[in-house]
Amino acid sequence: MTNAETETDPPGLPAPPPLGASALPPGTYEGRVVLVTGGGTGLGKAIAAEFARLGAELMIVGRTAARLEAARRELTEIAGTRVATAVCDIREPGAVAGAFDVCEADLGSRPDVLVNNAAANFPVPAEELSPNGWRAVVDITLTGTWFMTREFARRHLAARTPGSVVNVGASYAWTGGPGFAHSAAAKAGVKNLVETLAVEWGPYGIQVNGLVPGLMPHEDMTADIRGALARAPLQDARQPALRVGYPRELGWAATFLASPYARFVSGHTLVVDGANWQRRLLVNDPVVPVREQLGRGRFGE
Repeated sequence: MTNAETETDPPGLPAPPPLGASALPPGTYEGRVVLVTGGGTGLGKAIAAEFARLGAELMIVGRTAARLEAARRELTEIAGTRVATAVCDIREPGAVAGAFDVCEADLGSRPDVLVNNAAANFPVPAEELSPNGWRAVVDITLTGTWFMTREFARRHLAARTPGSVVNVGASYAWTGGPGFAHSAAAKAGVKNLVETLAVEWGPYGIQVNGLVPGLMPHEDMTADIRGALARAPLQDARQPALRVGYPRELGWAATFLASPYARFVSGHTLVVDGANWQRRLLVNDPVVPVREQLGRGRFGE
């Protein structure tokens, strides 16, 4: 038996630095305004927090005033930065323009960075996906992202100023997403916008990148996700990293992509999931139809 065979299994990827740490210099975003959609909860709030720690002033938008106000107080306490909010349905171009107007009025500047984090999703067999369900997810995830990005770019183009866009995506934009046909199609569109707009707007100083999170548990996860995790325990062992991610790790990646240190990075989508989306087995498990995974009977019965 070799020494290697007597050693214990590797511990996986090490834990990240503690909350509050940063790879970027203090004050990297001083004098800058960052707008985050869906910034009142979950990963959006975690992303906003990392920009705040680096000196950014924040504009967070969402659909629920109470959540936005709670996030505003929390984010203000983190770094003492100014935080403005706006209730906004990003599916409506007029509401989107209004949110940008609020940002300029309350913070005195158009946003320098836009993080398109807002999205919608729920698990459903494709054959049971209703027209309204399809429209709701695609309109928020893809069309809403487009309306926000378009408004951001038009204001910078008119002012002849540079800017940075970060679109939060999903790895099934590459692989497909059985059980999530609506979201997977929308996220594929979001990824394509990154690649298209980076070329189209690069000459005017606007960089566009994507950011894909892995499993990063947080207090605002939906009941659907919580239920799925409860049905599949031992998540650490299911990741090549042998651990799940921390929301701050997504925030650190976002602050880098939009920073002066990543100016030559554009049209790229960065996956932050410990290589989980690339995992393959030597021999595949038996196929379990989506309906069975979701506890559904035969279609039509």
